[in-house]
Amino acid sequence: MTCIIAEKPSVARELAAIVGANSRENGYMEGNNYIVTWAIGHLVTLAMPQQYGVEGFRKEDLPLLPEPFRLIVRQIRKDGEYINDPAAVKQLGIIKNCFNRSEKIIVATDAGREGELIFRYIYSYLNSDKPYVRLWISSLTDKAIREGLSKLRPGNEFDNLYSAGKARSEADWLVGINASRALSISAGKNGFSLGRVQTPTLSIICRRYIENKEFKSVPYWKLEAMLDKDGILWKAVSETTFERRETAQSAVKAILADNITTDGHGCLSVLKVERKAVRTEPPLLYDLTTLQKEANRKYSFSADTTLSLAQSLYEKKLITYPRTGSRYIGDDVFDEISGLIEFSKDGFSFENIVPVILRHELNRRSVDASKVTDHHALLITGNKPEQLSTNEDKIYRMIMARMLEAFSETSQKDVLTVTLHGADVDFVLKAEKVTYPGWKAVLNEKEEDEDKEVEFLPDFKEGENIRISSLKETEHKTKPKPLFTEATLLSAMENAGREIEDGEVRKAMDGCGIGTPATRANIIETLLLREYIRREKKTLVPTDKGMAVYDIVKDKRIANAEMTGTWELALAKIENEENDAARFNQEIKDYTGQICTELLESSIVSKDNTELLTCPVCKNNSVKIYPKVAKCTSEGCEFRIFREVCGKMLTDKDVRSLITQGHTSTLKGLISKAGKKFNAVLILKEDGSTSFEFKNNK
Repeated sequence: MTCIIAEKPSVARELAAIVGANSRENGYMEGNNYIVTWAIGHLVTLAMPQQYGVEGFRKEDLPLLPEPFRLIVRQIRKDGEYINDPAAVKQLGIIKNCFNRSEKIIVATDAGREGELIFRYIYSYLNSDKPYVRLWISSLTDKAIREGLSKLRPGNEFDNLYSAGKARSEADWLVGINASRALSISAGKNGFSLGRVQTPTLSIICRRYIENKEFKSVPYWKLEAMLDKDGILWKAVSETTFERRETAQSAVKAILADNITTDGHGCLSVLKVERKAVRTEPPLLYDLTTLQKEANRKYSFSADTTLSLAQSLYEKKLITYPRTGSRYIGDDVFDEISGLIEFSKDGFSFENIVPVILRHELNRRSVDASKVTDHHALLITGNKPEQLSTNEDKIYRMIMARMLEAFSETSQKDVLTVTLHGADVDFVLKAEKVTYPGWKAVLNEKEEDEDKEVEFLPDFKEGENIRISSLKETEHKTKPKPLFTEATLLSAMENAGREIEDGEVRKAMDGCGIGTPATRANIIETLLLREYIRREKKTLVPTDKGMAVYDIVKDKRIANAEMTGTWELALAKIENEENDAARFNQEIKDYTGQICTELLESSIVSKDNTELLTCPVCKNNSVKIYPKVAKCTSEGCEFRIFREVCGKMLTDKDVRSLITQGHTSTLKGLISKAGKKFNAVLILKEDGSTSFEFKNNK
């Protein structure tokens, strides 16, 4: 009897169908001399401090350095206490029975560091000694599973992968548990959390927020000329900027008086004409982070939502493994691309572009086996999608469209740049004409500078004078770097460390940044859950609590992306047998002691920048707006307004309007108890309660 253990029930079902284990039992499937069971993620975790006899938060207990670490069943919180998760206890018992009945084990958890760790922790916790081999696949198609089962790899081939995963897990425990407790003790209350990835991510958000709010916008002026060339108007903009409107206006007068035609019109002289053909390569295939960024821009999906949708599509055998950090495929996968492109012709709105793509040699920009990590880039599988949700369909079509783009021809355009001059001011005119759309024809999306695209390029000649149809000054303002959206934060996390001076560390972070494609969404959700940050429309901003934590840690290594870089470098070396896990663990223990000392000597002071509003009940200037509620802070006054109303979060503007004016603007998309959507104005009553006012029933 052979036992196959997968990471999730859905994957186990696919494997069971291939090996013929068709008898469904409680927690496993059996048949054809196979037992197929599953793990439901991390069933076994590192023990919490209580299991080492450490109760409460005391300075003298720090740093906590378990030796050895203990493994326990996954915990859940119930009635204020942590208990063993009954579902995990039950499934572990089933897995133990499956192992005991088998002669060998096939490890089919996800092919990566965490998937390996999930199995090894279970194997160790159950004290199993059964021999095991590894199934290593990136897709759940029948073909991929059968090929993987025919090429099972020795289990010990992945010992270094497990060592790296175990070292990462224990290091995260040491730093996260100790730093969080030290900061909580320093603050005099629980509820503060620090971590190797979440803390530098919080720092990124806070720094950008401070830069944005402290930025002083400065006005400046440019000149805009509309030029008449053979009866058609073309726009040219001055390269010179002016700090004062009066100076810009004087320049306008000087230009119009400088070079006048016989019929009394001002002119600009052509200094230089550049015309060149530009080829643009198609984008690379999606990895998870790129998919999350573009889904956030296009559909406002959170990173976590996109990951959940992609995981669902993977388990439905419609896309390849989504938690990938690679945007490339190898030649073996490239051999299947023509078939996948042909599959995309029917029923997906790409019937016209597919023949064009297949008529030419496929672009190989995304083909490079040396750049494939644990898993290749995201692709569709060629299985027909059925009964997808609206959002699943959006993600599926994004992945399909990107595949079509990636293997299409380069796009081509002619770019015209004309430099003109008048009264000591240089102007630039730019125009572009698409000569061959190439990959851009897949979605037929316009360029970002759409106003530069023209049907034909004008024929300017050096030395000629071009008549000015109109000339005016235009006002502009310097702008701060924008607040982060989830898309731009994911980019910042992905590219963190590029300014690190240590070349080896910088190289280790190249292409990985802080966090992994699979964990970045969870880090953002953790920061939201901890109330360190909040969403304001599409942006992410720190709360008072988050800013208070940032003030403490901003100058410490735990808030620095470089620490993650050194970790990733060390873990990669452990995987490649170039570094010793024991030495890495000792370095982490030394650092843990250091960060505890630093944080225990700190004092946390909440930077309370919260706007105070007049309480409609007690009339004191004492209402604060918090992430989930607005409430009066005066003793004895119980006025409060919860920000979630019928499934919609009130914005700060909504809350201020409600408290100061007695009503909000019309709130759209509210959901009734019956599940129906409606629009209404929220009204504040004299007693501090609220009610709805409907447009046709005032």
